[in-house]
Amino acid sequence: MRYISTRGQAPALSFEEVVLTGMASDGGLYVPETVPQLSKEELADMAGCSYAEIAFRVMKPFVNGEIDDDTFRGLVKDAYATFSHDAVVPLNQLDANHFLLELFHGPTLAFKDVALQLLGRVLDHFLNKRGERAVIMGATSGDTGSAAIEGCRHCDNLDIFILHPHNRVSEVQRRQMTTVLADNVFNVAIEGNFDDAQAMVKASFANQDFLNGTRLVAVNSINWARIMAQIVYYVASAVAVGAPHREVSFSVPSANFGNVFAGYMAYQMGLPVKQFIIATNANDILHRTLAANDFSKQELAATLAPSMDIVVSSNFERLLFDAYERDGHAVAALLERFQEEPTALAEAPVAKLREKFASHSVDDATILEVIREAHHRTQEVLDPHTATGYRAAERARADAATPMITLATAHPAKFAEAVVKAGFPGVPLPPHMDDLLEREERYTVLPAELDAVQRFVAEQRR
Repeated sequence: MRYISTRGQAPALSFEEVVLTGMASDGGLYVPETVPQLSKEELADMAGCSYAEIAFRVMKPFVNGEIDDDTFRGLVKDAYATFSHDAVVPLNQLDANHFLLELFHGPTLAFKDVALQLLGRVLDHFLNKRGERAVIMGATSGDTGSAAIEGCRHCDNLDIFILHPHNRVSEVQRRQMTTVLADNVFNVAIEGNFDDAQAMVKASFANQDFLNGTRLVAVNSINWARIMAQIVYYVASAVAVGAPHREVSFSVPSANFGNVFAGYMAYQMGLPVKQFIIATNANDILHRTLAANDFSKQELAATLAPSMDIVVSSNFERLLFDAYERDGHAVAALLERFQEEPTALAEAPVAKLREKFASHSVDDATILEVIREAHHRTQEVLDPHTATGYRAAERARADAATPMITLATAHPAKFAEAVVKAGFPGVPLPPHMDDLLEREERYTVLPAELDAVQRFVAEQRR
């Protein structure tokens, strides 16, 4: 198994290399050179298996023997032993043919835990094997940061620096990051938005001279291993409702597109998927691209679903690479135009995307309406991000006969402000977090300036 860049100018890498590299040297993102296949028999045989066993079987072809089977099984088992539910990602039935996939039973109550509990262990394994140390640098709109910190705080060979937009994440999200006082954890509040933070992370990967030879590692969804681990819950949930003997559809709250792309990879591997519905908030570049072929930046809107407050969906590039028949030059040219001016996809690629993807955009007023409506109908309290997926599933599904799985990406307690605005008294944090709002915080506020951030990282790393 080799991995190639979406822009076609970087060398192909092995699994170990791609995990430790993150972004490609040409500015692109890595994807598998060939997509491994799961037969109908292999999928059917997963019915009744534990989540850890399904994860091992789905991910093994991507690892390609670079971690021996016994060791990889152990890493997978340890990663998912940190979840509070024995099913890891349980399915909750909402109506006759609509299911909620609860991805929030990990240590930080968000879907990012599913990948990052594993990624931290895989990174530490490879670095220990090489006798190296590394610096993790990541940007977060809320959930990735805490999940990355929780996944890496105990790693011997890593220092982790997480950039979040100052005063633009929920209090619970911020405190989940800033109350981790481990010696290898550094939180930076950027005086800007998520896209400013993401741009600085990308620039740092493009030129790592400021670290004087220390390796820089990505843990956001730039890193292929994040996508790989997320493929698993699409397979596990689909098998639970009847795949491969029937098609399944998914509605996914979407911003940076990594979560949806993982589902698309499951489909490419052989999972029978009828439809993917992309649910966005008011920051709707993905919806506009699919619905009107309007692939252009718009001013960021601060919403009740802050983890989706993103202008540029980085992982969409991976899907564009496939839509453009894996023509890296065409993808690079499109993204260069996108940075300079409003643009559109070519006719054939956008038509290809519309064959499998639909979309729906939800504003703040609708988010509150959906939280109330979903509770009235199902007794479930949805977080604001999951609410976008719930409404999109209702509005954009192709047919009622196909099972619909909406991804619940966060526990509602992480977004108590939105839940209270919807008319509820709030949602208590789980017992392991019930003192979160009283814990000591530690973080540094920096301007949205690349030199200031890189200087801080270089000076603080161990």
